[in-house]
Amino acid sequence: MSRPGPLFVAIDTQEVDRARALIAAVGTHAGGVKLGLEYFVARGPEGVRAVMQPDVPLFLDLKFHDIPNTVAGAVRSALALRPAFMTIHAAGGRTMMRAAADAARGSGCRLLAVTVLTSLDDADLASVGQSGPSLDQVRRLAALARESGADGIVCAPSEVAAIRAEVGPDFTLMVPGIRPVWAAAGDQKRAMPPKEAVAAGADHIVVGRPITGAADPAEAARRIMAEIEG
Repeated sequence: MSRPGPLFVAIDTQEVDRARALIAAVGTHAGGVKLGLEYFVARGPEGVRAVMQPDVPLFLDLKFHDIPNTVAGAVRSALALRPAFMTIHAAGGRTMMRAAADAARGSGCRLLAVTVLTSLDDADLASVGQSGPSLDQVRRLAALARESGADGIVCAPSEVAAIRAEVGPDFTLMVPGIRPVWAAAGDQKRAMPPKEAVAAGADHIVVGRPITGAADPAEAARRIMAEIEG
């Protein structure tokens, strides 16, 4: 499979028919689709198989975070769905990430470590005992993920330029928290428009509700791609 395009559409639903219709609608315009916890917990692996099309790359966003042996087993199990990308939590530490990377090695799936969720800001981090700016934590976790064998990270758009300068061109940056100027921010606290995020160094951006909640999801996806390419 060729390198996926920059836009991944987050399919946040519990319904098979809804997910299938959205994937069919946006597949032509997007580089791939993201299926996460909401859909996976409701429908499981068979639900993923029921909606995915063979020519649409899958970003399986389950954010594994547990003891190393358990995470390695979860990664091996998830590989049966042939995802292009899969997530673990960088906060699980070096040993956990190495176990996950070993489990994914040779599969063609790129393992991404989640750094700091885009719904969190500095005040949120302080409330759980993490002092200092979110960028400092993202830097630490990005370096740890790279040392541990991960293929890339998930980070907020505001952190992309600084992280790209530190990790170089061959480390994948998958970037949620993307909001076109014509869309509401929702629960994203560290957001950025699509074109700015890609220009800053994002390899892939994740957009959900501005596309899936639109009257015409295909047109919304096309509009975002036009913004990126324009």
